[in-house]
Amino acid sequence: MSGRTVLAVDVGGSHVKVLVSSAGHERRRFASGSKLGPKEMVEGVRAITQDWSYEVVSVGIPSPVRGDRVVSDPVNLGPGWVGFDLEAAFERPTKVANDAAMQALGSYEGGKMLFLGLGTGLGSAVVVDGTVVPMELGHLPFRKATFEDYVGERGRLRFGKKKWEKAVGETIERLTAALEPDYVVLGGGNAKRLDALPPNARLGANDNAFVGAFRLWDEAMPSTKIE
Repeated sequence: MSGRTVLAVDVGGSHVKVLVSSAGHERRRFASGSKLGPKEMVEGVRAITQDWSYEVVSVGIPSPVRGDRVVSDPVNLGPGWVGFDLEAAFERPTKVANDAAMQALGSYEGGKMLFLGLGTGLGSAVVVDGTVVPMELGHLPFRKATFEDYVGERGRLRFGKKKWEKAVGETIERLTAALEPDYVVLGGGNAKRLDALPPNARLGANDNAFVGAFRLWDEAMPSTKIE
């Protein structure tokens, strides 16, 4: 670690989860959803972390990020994210990353890794030799719609467990064929619902997003970065 205490904020389509890097704390959360904007997110985080001390902040957002700024509003959240200054809002040095990229960074164990986050939507990132490349693979065409339409939460509820699992398997197969990773890590809240995994895939730990958030400030890992 950098020596500074990090507040990790993982913004999802159903909940915002937080954890601080100092020892002795458990993660906390509050509900998000389609009306949550950045101002409401910051206010919610501040409300549930009033008794925590931290010096810097990492925020994972389910949307493309460039230069620590969100460049398009998240599909499953409210408006107002584009260009919003989270560092000014938190009043601390703040790094912002795509949420799948942040979880990928926390899941990485070397080589070339494909990360797929099965949650409200489909998060995705590739890590090659320590460099995280955020992607938006969930919006690519798949069957009669997109990958996200089939393997995200709406697809799971619409098609049922058996068909959803088949779609997840086919998604992993197609993306593996295209990107040729050494291994695939599956994260997100729905990954644990799978009964079986392909030979080259494994489940990511629940707290890997927080690990990635802390690693963003880890000066001992200069080769690990998010593009």
